[in-house]
Amino acid sequence: MQMKFKLLVGFLIFQLSFAQQRTCGMREQMQRIMNDPEQRTAYLEQQRKFKIELEKINSGANRNANVVIRIPVAVHFPAVSNSSPLKACFRALAQSQINILNADYNGTNPDISNWDDDSAFYPETNTGSLQVEFVLATQNHPTGTGLVNGDLAVTFGTDFLGSNDSDPTWSGYMNLVCRNEGTRILGYSPLGGSPSGGQTVVINRFCFGSGAGCTGYIPQEPYNLGRTLTHELGHFFNLDHTFAGCGEADCSVYNENSPNGDGVCDTPATDTETYECPAAGDVTGCGGTSLTMNFMDYVNDACMYMFTAGQAARMQAYYNSIASQFKTNVLGNEQFLQNQFSLYPNPTKGSFTIEFKDLVNSFSVEVYDVSGKTIYENNYDQTASLNQVVNLENTTSGIYFVNVKSDRGIVTKKLIIQ
Repeated sequence: MQMKFKLLVGFLIFQLSFAQQRTCGMREQMQRIMNDPEQRTAYLEQQRKFKIELEKINSGANRNANVVIRIPVAVHFPAVSNSSPLKACFRALAQSQINILNADYNGTNPDISNWDDDSAFYPETNTGSLQVEFVLATQNHPTGTGLVNGDLAVTFGTDFLGSNDSDPTWSGYMNLVCRNEGTRILGYSPLGGSPSGGQTVVINRFCFGSGAGCTGYIPQEPYNLGRTLTHELGHFFNLDHTFAGCGEADCSVYNENSPNGDGVCDTPATDTETYECPAAGDVTGCGGTSLTMNFMDYVNDACMYMFTAGQAARMQAYYNSIASQFKTNVLGNEQFLQNQFSLYPNPTKGSFTIEFKDLVNSFSVEVYDVSGKTIYENNYDQTASLNQVVNLENTTSGIYFVNVKSDRGIVTKKLIIQ
């Protein structure tokens, strides 16, 4: 009996230690796709289009740094009942994850400042920004989903059931699925995803979003900062792991069938993933220093904080090749909303006023910081005033973002607190 007990304890310790290393199922997902003739053909055709766009960007064409990409997002919780009293909590959890994506992909995450010191180990590398805004869709939802205009595209219990990784009902969206994938895997995505096919990024329920989470979906250290989705979404936009290999003769050439590098010239080549939280410069790769803090390595959430300029260019090229696949009528009329309200004073000492040109029956306000953390949230129902004062006194000075949502859509404005 004692021997059995020792074996059981040893097994549990092994399982626990295994689960505490980041694991990504992208390669297995790509094997499934490439083993299906129809999916393989579609994938290779999409890669052909991507390579054309990448050549344009590498030649200095077709990349406008002043244009912000807006991507409609739908989040699905298949195991959460549509009658759950916690739906508001899950919607907030979904928004917290969106806020993290926007910070990480635009290089506005607070820990990007670590690069000031760490960059000394990587003289050929610069941080990158995709100039993107991920937005939960609010308009023209698919028929039969039970969602009406003004509802956030967050579903419960009915979509992406079982182990499905795509759903044609939700084609044209950036689909994120949060569900139980066991203890051995954090998430997965295709290496180059298809919005028109309703393909999705899957994230395990213990590493989605940040903060307190919701019952059964509480982010667990060391994967509690939402970076698993940052990593997997990088795959969707055609980024391989930084440890994809040492054999690349030309760093800009990438073979998706037999990778010998990640196809990005400013990520130092290595063929070994890095775990936990090493100091910058401590890990060597193929004759150089591994870029361990990159979002496409395997370190803990707290120790990954950047994309490179080359990775951003590659993601931009992939977006250009799939841009037409995203729906354009699901985010509301942003220009209309922008013209319908103003926010003042800005900069502010803490309090500010939202002024509408016309009465809006119901709306909500969310304020979050550059890390994606929500610092203020409130719903205003049946309002009879054109002005709404929001008090953020005693808030630390810095840059914040204000989301105003109504049945007409959602719009975000930057707020500076002095």
